[in-house]
Amino acid sequence: MAIDVSNIREWLIDGGRSSPVPAKMIEELCVRLTAAGIPLWRVAFFIRTLHPDIFGRNFIWKPGEEVALGTVDFDIQDTPEFNASPLSIVFRQGREVRCRVDDPESAKYPIIDDLRAEGVTDYIALPILFIEGSAHATSWTTRQEGGFSDEQIAALRSIMAPLARLVEVIGLRRVAATLLDTYVGNRAGEKILGGQIRRGHTENMNAAIWLSDLRGYTSLSDRLPPETIVDILNTYFDCQVAAIKAHGGEVLKYMGDGLLAVFPIDEYVGDSQQVCARVLAAARETRAGVGALQYPVGDTIERFRFGVALHVGPILYGNIGGGARLDFTCIGPAVNLAARLEKLTSRLRRTIVASEGFAGICSGGWRDLGEFPIAGFARAQRVYGLFDEEAAEAA
Repeated sequence: MAIDVSNIREWLIDGGRSSPVPAKMIEELCVRLTAAGIPLWRVAFFIRTLHPDIFGRNFIWKPGEEVALGTVDFDIQDTPEFNASPLSIVFRQGREVRCRVDDPESAKYPIIDDLRAEGVTDYIALPILFIEGSAHATSWTTRQEGGFSDEQIAALRSIMAPLARLVEVIGLRRVAATLLDTYVGNRAGEKILGGQIRRGHTENMNAAIWLSDLRGYTSLSDRLPPETIVDILNTYFDCQVAAIKAHGGEVLKYMGDGLLAVFPIDEYVGDSQQVCARVLAAARETRAGVGALQYPVGDTIERFRFGVALHVGPILYGNIGGGARLDFTCIGPAVNLAARLEKLTSRLRRTIVASEGFAGICSGGWRDLGEFPIAGFARAQRVYGLFDEEAAEAA
């Protein structure tokens, strides 16, 4: 039977438009190849990505099953399993590896025993080569008696160039989204990727505002090596970011030891009372997490405290900057007030303080700490603290 995959190549060149989602594209590709006369069993794609925690993603297809998705972290590169795999050759050298299960030469790869147990007769790993030079990998197996024929292998090789271009385009878009998500946040990243990139592109938003910093940061920076400070900051920020994201917030900016986050209030997220309740829950979780931190430095154990101010109000959210260097952030009197209130946390010996507006929405558990003059504001502002921090105040 002649193997004709010209229509599949054309489909790939056209962008696999009938299956715009990567997993569906892989599924349709495998189904089309099987229908063309290549009896595939297990097919896998292994694509490296640009992500702070993830080395790459894998997509695994089997007949009649949905494509399984997975991720691997950077440690995989140092594992014996990876180094003994044909995929390590594809990633590091960018060349294909063929392993017939009945070939004694293939026995050097431990994966062959697993494939034999599945009834696989042949395996080939083919590289996906991106234009910028990086190598990614695919693996193709069959349970056909005698393995893949020469014609079937030639057909698979013939689709790799258009497949590589399509995977690269999909991958670049995912990398762009990941980088934006990493550096400016998910909500802002979606807007930037959607075309909101001109200076002055802004929108009005009602939001709960979180502004925090680490107590004693200047002293820490003075007496500890910079590398230690970076590690401390990362550990400290982990306590906040996990809680903020879990409760619907978005981190907009790190400023040294400071952190600015917003919790949007709109028809999609919920009313202000619900949002502010989630903000307070995140603040309490962070307080517990930071309070439990213990960082060994020499013979001593460093412990940490932080302060966070919570406010709610209208903000202007979007692109601000000079020339072609922009920042996607938020500004407005509400942000300024949160920043000023945060400075009061140390003076009041409190971890969490709130504006009158926030405490009025998120009712219960607040004590009026009095009015305080706030730089830049015409009138003094009333500040609230939590009853469950009374002991800390008295300490």
